[in-house]
Amino acid sequence: MSARLSAMLIMAVAAFALLSLLAGKVWLPPEALLTSGPTRWILIELRLPRMLLGIAIGATLGLAGAVLQGYLRNPLADPGVVGVSSGAALGAVSAIFFGIAINPLVLFAAAMAGATIAMAGLGVLAGRAASPVTLVLAGAVLTSIAGALTTLLISLSPSPFATTEIVKWLMGALTDRGFDELRAAALPMAVGAALLATTGRSLDALTLGEPAARSLGVSMQRLRLVVVVGLGLSVGASVAVSGVVGFVGLIVPHLLRPLVGARPSALLLPSALGGAALVLAADSLVRLAPGAGEVRLGVAMALIGGPFFVWLLLTRRGELAWR
Repeated sequence: MSARLSAMLIMAVAAFALLSLLAGKVWLPPEALLTSGPTRWILIELRLPRMLLGIAIGATLGLAGAVLQGYLRNPLADPGVVGVSSGAALGAVSAIFFGIAINPLVLFAAAMAGATIAMAGLGVLAGRAASPVTLVLAGAVLTSIAGALTTLLISLSPSPFATTEIVKWLMGALTDRGFDELRAAALPMAVGAALLATTGRSLDALTLGEPAARSLGVSMQRLRLVVVVGLGLSVGASVAVSGVVGFVGLIVPHLLRPLVGARPSALLLPSALGGAALVLAADSLVRLAPGAGEVRLGVAMALIGGPFFVWLLLTRRGELAWR
């Protein structure tokens, strides 16, 4: 079933990738993929990097969500719970506030610096204790502090233009992203995703409980380190290049879990593929919204994720706490 599901998800990613190349305020004909001229320039320079970023961001967020839910043994866990997203957002907002975000790469570097500081803070606050609960509490502290500082910078913003830029960035989007941003984000996202992908067997053992996992040779401290660094690199780079895009890591693993079974390792690849398909689909839809501008991708995901979260809480209250 897992192989068949993965094949179906790969086809879905391919279909939505094609839609991402062709869809927009101006639809491009399929033959534009094979011809030269202005339409080919639009495809190569504007829509291709946006499509590739959508795949990369969706895959890393989906994978991060599956790993974090397996590590915390809670299907409501989301990559944003560890504070890395808030740290990256604070870094980018600080760059805009102080007027040093002179180009997208500087903004990316500032956001990655914020994610790195948050990742280091997470390790310090959690200490040497390997308890997942400790990690969640440390992440909640970091998220609260980073959110408060971000709000403070917005309220003290020196100009309406800076405020507008901050708010637009926080809403998340792939608009106007090019190959420079793709090249900057590719390495940390790839390294982070590779680290997260190695946790499958340890997460399977952890479903039996921490004492049983330790008896099977799982080092909880090492597992926590891999999870924190993997999340920091992959989620941090994702937020740094696109802004805050939420709910992908929550929705995708939860929808796919009934199809792959209880083993967390079996959920990792489908979640990455499902995340890529979801972000591509959402990013294509925001371009088709009426009006001259685009709906921000983060807003669209919130509109999808909010009702899903409410439905999840109302229909499965008794199933949400894993034993």
